[in-house]
Amino acid sequence: MVAVTKVPNVVFKTRVRDESIGGANPFRWQDRTTQEIFGGKRIVLLALPGAFTPTCSSTHLPRYEELYDEIKAQGVDEVICLSVNDAFVMFQWAKNLGINKMFILPDGNGEFTRKMGMLVDKSNLGFGMRSWRYAMVIDDCKIEKIFIEEGHEDNCTTDPFEVSDADTMLAYLKSARVGAAV
Repeated sequence: MVAVTKVPNVVFKTRVRDESIGGANPFRWQDRTTQEIFGGKRIVLLALPGAFTPTCSSTHLPRYEELYDEIKAQGVDEVICLSVNDAFVMFQWAKNLGINKMFILPDGNGEFTRKMGMLVDKSNLGFGMRSWRYAMVIDDCKIEKIFIEEGHEDNCTTDPFEVSDADTMLAYLKSARVGAAV
């Protein structure tokens, strides 16, 4: 695993709503850079193996949505969920789960995840290349704190979920804020 201190420079292929298009699918492609998403802001990013997968859908993403306002109250500008899935899958997943507050960021080609050192082979499950589960605080493109689940390896037979959860993140943010006030 690569020791990264800044988020990598990549171009994310996203879809944005554009009412001028009309029809049942009023979205257009929009490239968004690392600098546009993370520059000049304090961001909480959770990265997970896949949309519509059990832990990601039942606990990981929904709890961040539930604690969204509390997390933002700790000096966070935005909460972002990233997965190595395409924009269409990420949109439908968020819609299916009722995710309305968070920004859902597709890393369709896995470039960001690879450059973070978090791309793992999950071919043993038929998933191909996916993100390892982690969460981090990013301050103006610099990694302030990262929580990486144990066992980071290819074809892992378990799905650890102990430190990248929303409650751990909120506790860190509260303690960091208290420490900054002293």
